[in-house]
Amino acid sequence: MAATFELEIATPERLLVKELVTEAQVPAVGGEIGVLPGHAPLLSELGIGALSYVVNGEQRHLAVAGGVVEVQAETCRVLAMAAEKPSEIDSSRARAAEKRATDRLATMKDNLDYARALNALNRAQARLRVAK
Repeated sequence: MAATFELEIATPERLLVKELVTEAQVPAVGGEIGVLPGHAPLLSELGIGALSYVVNGEQRHLAVAGGVVEVQAETCRVLAMAAEKPSEIDSSRARAAEKRATDRLATMKDNLDYARALNALNRAQARLRVAK
């Protein structure tokens, strides 16, 4: 069994990562998926959260939201609707989005889409975790 596998992370606009990695932690809708070389094949819906992976002993992070993840023995492909590297995240903007979402959830009205507000909060919090 190989000690690495290829990780590809892409959005509809661009390819963010294509590297040999030793492990990855991927946020799926049902919870975190830990991926190591030789992982059993799987296909899952990508959740909202911080994706991490290890390259040459260095842990790296991305904020991702929505899409799919496909794992094979030698590859892990993440096709995300949105993904950002830490250097691309504006922390003050993410904090403002977190506050807006929290305020919306605290003052729920009948016409507010709860799931949409909760997703906005989760995206903002994931971006803040990755930006640190």
